[in-house]
Amino acid sequence: MSEEHRLHPHWLDHPGLRRLTEALRRAGHDVWFVGGAVRDAALGRETARPDIDMTTDARPEEVMAVARQTGFKVVPTGIEHGTVTVIAGDLPVEITTLRQDVETDGRHAKVVFGTSLKDDARRRDFTINALYLTPEGRLVDPVGGLADIAARRIRFIGDPRRRIREDYLRILRLFRMFAHFGDPERGLDAAALRAAAELADGLARISPERIGQEMRKLLAAPDPVPAVRAMEEAGILGRILPGASAERLARLVAIEKILGIAPDPVRRLAALGGDDPVRRLRLSRREARSLARMAEGAASGLSAAALGYRLGEADGLCALLLRHACDGSVPCREALAALRRGAAAHFPLKGRDLLSLAEGPALGRLLARLEDAFIASDFTLDRDALMARAHSLAEEGKAK
Repeated sequence: MSEEHRLHPHWLDHPGLRRLTEALRRAGHDVWFVGGAVRDAALGRETARPDIDMTTDARPEEVMAVARQTGFKVVPTGIEHGTVTVIAGDLPVEITTLRQDVETDGRHAKVVFGTSLKDDARRRDFTINALYLTPEGRLVDPVGGLADIAARRIRFIGDPRRRIREDYLRILRLFRMFAHFGDPERGLDAAALRAAAELADGLARISPERIGQEMRKLLAAPDPVPAVRAMEEAGILGRILPGASAERLARLVAIEKILGIAPDPVRRLAALGGDDPVRRLRLSRREARSLARMAEGAASGLSAAALGYRLGEADGLCALLLRHACDGSVPCREALAALRRGAAAHFPLKGRDLLSLAEGPALGRLLARLEDAFIASDFTLDRDALMARAHSLAEEGKAK
């Protein structure tokens, strides 16, 4: 591939984008698309609504003026770093002025605006993320990203240590990018892996929120296991999540592939294990609740049907998969069908239906026994049958 390679992803024809790029050019500025959307187009992995990033030689205030004159809404999302967001019709576009770093502290960079694509490319993280596309579809490759895409090689731009010291989160981004775009047979770039291991102490400077975001993205890859194993061998997995292990995750991913089940980062995190992932990765309340339900369900003696009934289909399936990941066995069709039946079942009684038979703690115990009977019947007992059983159990209680 050469610097004259051409691409025409579908989003180049978006009316709002075309209006925006034409307006900036009429005002005398150069514009390029850059980042993930261009990388994905070069990989043939276009999505329906990609995140669009652009760079330009226009200063932020010039971008905002042109966009507003063209009738677009503008949000100064990171104007101190040269970034504004333009709502081009129904599409948000992040536009950043060409830059070069002049100082970094491992988390943030001080930048100056520039006019050179090469300088702008040199401040980015990986070669495959430093591809630039003109509005006509001409691809500009200042640092060899196309060759690395063809080889499925994840390589830092320039000196890996310098890139990491600019932002220590790039250690985790290395493994995340490898999980999504790298060649597991080739393995990680040796220089990048060596630098990541040597500078791993720098992760202590990164907030749990940012670490958690990267781990979610990594675990969402079709097969994150080679990347996670590399993290484990380099001593990085243990730094961010002490006690975590790739072994159960590997068995879980193998089961998911056999059954054709889509990735779930929280389920995979549960398989990884480790000390207090909720705090260390700043999981949301919903994620924390789901993680706990999955783990408790997997460790319980509940049947597949009961897992579905108690946890719902999504968390019940996760619990079942995690249980099987302990030994690598695959849930049978019957178990999966039972789980779905349980998730769809509705217990036909309420506590108020039994007030004439019991009250207080005794009412709760009676209701629980009836629910157990309902599950044991494969959800076939109807309201009348359950009420008959309730009367029988109440009589037994009185006899005792």
